[in-house]
Amino acid sequence: MNSNSLNALILVCTLSPSPKKSSSDLLAQQVGQKFSEHGVQSEILRVVDYNVMPGVLKDMGEGDEWPGIREKILAADILVLATPIWVGHPSSVSQRVLERLDAELSETDSQGRPILFDKVAMVAVVGNEDGAHHVIADLSQGLSDVGFSIAAQGSTYWVGEAMHTTDFQDLEQTPEVTANATDISTRNSAHLAALLKSQPFPSS
Repeated sequence: MNSNSLNALILVCTLSPSPKKSSSDLLAQQVGQKFSEHGVQSEILRVVDYNVMPGVLKDMGEGDEWPGIREKILAADILVLATPIWVGHPSSVSQRVLERLDAELSETDSQGRPILFDKVAMVAVVGNEDGAHHVIADLSQGLSDVGFSIAAQGSTYWVGEAMHTTDFQDLEQTPEVTANATDISTRNSAHLAALLKSQPFPSS
């Protein structure tokens, strides 16, 4: 499936502002590199660098920088949420992204379809404890609820040994299983996005 015209927005949901190093950002960079190999251009944005106000509206008023991020989401074919695991859950930043995306439930296109219906979402997770499957399930469900489609095996993750302090960014080399998951998830996400772009979901 030709995906040369596709683009992805990768939202890094680390709690660390730039330019601090981040394992989530490192995995996001790897996701972006794999997307490029599959003909997809990507942009990486660290959410905590912006003033994304709490709320469930498209625009929470003066000072809210979510509307600019929202424009990028609407212009993208694929949305990736890259998050660390904190106390066994997705970061609070990723939760805020989902809360702001809740506003899109009431938005429809010219055919009356939910505005996010023909877009694909993917999840990337890093952490030093067990819980990646829980985090992926949590975020994937929320993304599906607001209208995104999730490709087969549409996620990638790395978790370190429980109760140890090694970060993903501390590794000398990315484990083969994580690299393979990143390749499969980006390839399948690009394939599904191309399919939906050429044959959108039907209107009601």
